[in-house]
Amino acid sequence: MILASLLFASMSVCIKFASAHFSTVELVCYRGAIGIVVMATWCRVQGVPLKSTVPMMHVWRSVIGVTSLGAWFYAIAKLPLATAMTLNYMSGVWVAAFLVGGTLVMGRLQDIGRQGPIVLTVMSGFAGVIMMLRPTIEQNQLFAGLVGLLSGLTAAFAYLQVAALGRIGEPEARIVLYFSVGAAVAGALGMAFTGFSDWTWPQALWLLPIGVLAAMGQLCMTRAYSHGATLVVANLQYAGIVFAALFGLFLFGDDIPLIGWAGMALIIASGIAATFLRSRALPNPPAEEH
Repeated sequence: MILASLLFASMSVCIKFASAHFSTVELVCYRGAIGIVVMATWCRVQGVPLKSTVPMMHVWRSVIGVTSLGAWFYAIAKLPLATAMTLNYMSGVWVAAFLVGGTLVMGRLQDIGRQGPIVLTVMSGFAGVIMMLRPTIEQNQLFAGLVGLLSGLTAAFAYLQVAALGRIGEPEARIVLYFSVGAAVAGALGMAFTGFSDWTWPQALWLLPIGVLAAMGQLCMTRAYSHGATLVVANLQYAGIVFAALFGLFLFGDDIPLIGWAGMALIIASGIAATFLRSRALPNPPAEEH
């Protein structure tokens, strides 16, 4: 998950440069199209068949994943960037809430004590995100705020769906391939209404690393949620904010105030604590905690 966060943060740098020349839906479409090529090649190399026995699970994962992406982009357009990112990163909190709620519904009260400390690390990590981003929202931005909240909620559903696909034995490469198809189709439909931007060289070359980094980041994230302890993975996902802040500092000269550095330290500490607690508490394989 840490590697996935680094790849996604690197992708965001490329998107920052490419967004001056291509619209959001174009970036989504091209990201998906390049991802199809990368993951189809990866499937061929690994000998993974493209046909799935659970196509509707992939459809559902793609629908909620693209919905989350679209809601996040809308929030970015209508809200301060820090607020939009904070609402999207609430996905980790939602994942924790769903898992704890599911445990209660199933009557497995003995598991609450086991999950409790790790849930607290997820909340601590999210507190670090707030310290780094310091979100704000105005009264006339309430609808956009709800859409941003939706982006985090649907992202949590998407991650849990990825975990479910991993549990039934779906290969990570095929999961990412089907999501790339969904992203490309959704982006193409959007382009049918918004039109196409002129390709300018060499700026158009930014599309290639966006697609490759997105595909490899999705592959790492999918493997993490398929084989790892879900709460720990949700916590480690906050590392993306740390990498993005460091990229902003070194590449774009963004300033990180003292509270931002403190938030960064809290995110790192919570991730270490979650990993330590998980390894100490359970001797059984991580995937059994889903």
